[in-house]
Amino acid sequence: MKLEHFGYNNNIEKLRIQHNLLDFGIGRVISEHKERYMVKTENGEFEAEITGNLRYTANSREDFPAVGDWVAISEYDDHKVLIHAILPRKTILKRQAVGKKGENQIIATNIDFAFIVQAVDRDFNINRIERYLTICNVSNVQPIIILNKIDLISETALSDLISEVQERVKHVPLMAISNTSQKGIKTVKGYIVQGKTYCLLGSSGVGKSSLLNNLSGKQLMKTNTISTSTNKGRHVTTHRELIVLENGGIIIDNPGIREVGISDSVGGLEKTFGEIVELSKNCKFKDCTHTIEMDCAVLAAVESGKVDKLFYENYLKMKREKEHFESTVAQKRKKDKNFGKMVKQFKNLRKSNKY
Repeated sequence: MKLEHFGYNNNIEKLRIQHNLLDFGIGRVISEHKERYMVKTENGEFEAEITGNLRYTANSREDFPAVGDWVAISEYDDHKVLIHAILPRKTILKRQAVGKKGENQIIATNIDFAFIVQAVDRDFNINRIERYLTICNVSNVQPIIILNKIDLISETALSDLISEVQERVKHVPLMAISNTSQKGIKTVKGYIVQGKTYCLLGSSGVGKSSLLNNLSGKQLMKTNTISTSTNKGRHVTTHRELIVLENGGIIIDNPGIREVGISDSVGGLEKTFGEIVELSKNCKFKDCTHTIEMDCAVLAAVESGKVDKLFYENYLKMKREKEHFESTVAQKRKKDKNFGKMVKQFKNLRKSNKY
């Protein structure tokens, strides 16, 4: 299999030349599990680990390889390779790391399209869809919404759900499918283009792995049922994995995401909630928070029903999360800077005492 089959193109070749990496082999990270990697190359798939230099020069978890990355490699053992460098990423899908203040977690890199999968029968949640849209918009990844398990509800209920989504989420493709009956699967396949990379986003149990099996025509991923005791999805996919489909599309399956924390979403919120951003231009005060101010165009639109109240409330909640994350990052940088100054002062003191 050639590099082009899993996404290599002239732009990546130019980056390889610019960063003086022609002396290394090239591969794409197709799976990651606790800093263990699998890299796909023209010669097959290899277990991989990073060099000590790459590890010790990393400033954060974002500096480590992630699924979707193109990496410079060299062979060092039987069917194993070393990762020396990560080529610059075209796009980075990321969320706020769970339980780690001021840190991001990369979901996948070099993604062109994201299938946002929601099941219509259980914890259907438009707020969550808007969160996924925001992390896609930050990275300029094209989102596509998929409503799954439509065989479990009536046509009327489905029509109501579609209208509800389209009322709040505009200008984003939406498809309704059933992995069981195969309805809509052909439509999804029509969106998949050779050489482009797609990823599946959604909670556990919404049918991402079943969808991938249907798209590939093979039982590539394990599937499971919903827990009868909690009515929640069980984690079947335990790590991220990149798969090349027969039609040439490249798709990444992800573990179910329970929390979609908003981080440094520059431009993401503005695009997801563009209607509110446009209205805010007519507010009396430039620094209007759209909560208590007089002559607030956003509040007026909510009160008149022009803007959905839940849409507005979700915007405020995500905006607070973004501001809190940015504040935490700023505090962390200040702390690191102060620590660096202290270390420098200590070294200078030792040096002056020595001589």
